Amino acid sequence: MSDNAIEVKAIVKKFGDFTAVDHISFAVRDGEIFGLLGPNGAGKSTLIRMMVTLLQPTEGTAVINGFDVARQADDVRRSIGVIPQAMTSDLELSVEENLLIFAKLYGVPRETRTRLITELLEAVELTQWRTKQVKLLSGGMRRRVEIARGLVHEPRVFFLDEPTTGLDPVSRTAVWGMLQRIKSQRDLTVLITTHYMDEADKLCDRIAIVDHGKLVALDSPGALKASIPGRDPDSVTLDDVFVHYTGRDLRDALQEPSAADSPFMIRR
Repeated sequence: MSDNAIEVKAIVKKFGDFTAVDHISFAVRDGEIFGLLGPNGAGKSTLIRMMVTLLQPTEGTAVINGFDVARQADDVRRSIGVIPQAMTSDLELSVEENLLIFAKLYGVPRETRTRLITELLEAVELTQWRTKQVKLLSGGMRRRVEIARGLVHEPRVFFLDEPTTGLDPVSRTAVWGMLQRIKSQRDLTVLITTHYMDEADKLCDRIAIVDHGKLVALDSPGALKASIPGRDPDSVTLDDVFVHYTGRDLRDALQEPSAADSPFMIRR
């Protein structure tokens, strides 16, 4: 059996004459935290949508937990957790009720879901808020609810789309620590997209940079920094790496019109 939780094989997505993802291949090792970086319009979200079975590849495929996204979509969905950038928890329900609904939707048995909800609330440090309505929580606490909710069916692979966007620095750091702790306690592989270079540097075992639908770099944060010619690796940041491989500063790239505004409706 493969040691890879994710295998992306020459995957392509076209919308008419526009190629959003262009023959990208990579593998994510079992138990790894893998970062996916790229400017707006790079193809990141289209790539993730194919991996989580929301879009069919035009060519190529991806295999998640041994299941092909095109031929075994239901098996893929049962084995993954997905946390979108937007907060989606029900504000009027309690923390526990939000988790309980998801557990029931995934068919988690009663005895198992009671245990899992208790364990997950402890893991995200929200036990004392268990019966409180989500609308009473801070942004950082709500994000922790959503992460716990995404794990309630015990997925093997966890996809997180910019999980700390909009959070203050203290809340961001708390989420980082929580993700690392949960991953160490569970048999979990994490794929994360982020626009925060410090987040990618701290969290990720390896990072892939996507630009114009192509994979332009893939390695550990340290190796990517060392790949910049003529620079002392100790003085290089991931921002420097991003500029080297894409020709753009990430902050400037985020100001560019997103492809979501195009007729193809592609987000990042």
